[in-house]
Amino acid sequence: MDVVSSNIANANSTRGRFVNGEWEPYRRKMVEMEPRQSQFAGIFQTEMSKQAGQGVRVTRIAEDQTPFKLVFDPSHPDANPEGYVRLPNVDLSREMIDLMASSRSYEANVTAFNTGKSLMLKALELGR
Repeated sequence: MDVVSSNIANANSTRGRFVNGEWEPYRRKMVEMEPRQSQFAGIFQTEMSKQAGQGVRVTRIAEDQTPFKLVFDPSHPDANPEGYVRLPNVDLSREMIDLMASSRSYEANVTAFNTGKSLMLKALELGR
């Protein structure tokens, strides 16, 4: 969610970083994840018992290499001699979809956790 909020906040930033003597627009960031793996014994035990996974971990935060958007705005301070401004490669609708997906995923995980907790508490009550 932090990366998505950073992308949304910088959707119009024409000065993201200084490269080779000129300003480059902000580049969209993407989170790359992989399944969290334990040591061999843990992996072997998980495969043998077919238990649930152990979550994911962030491997890196990559920059989207799609080209910048060109917009004609000769009055903009960062316009080139032809009057075009390079804008970030951030698509707000895509960012909102990513934000909603991560929010829903979090909600689903919390619901599953709470359901498991209530089932364990009920099992303890039955044992009394």
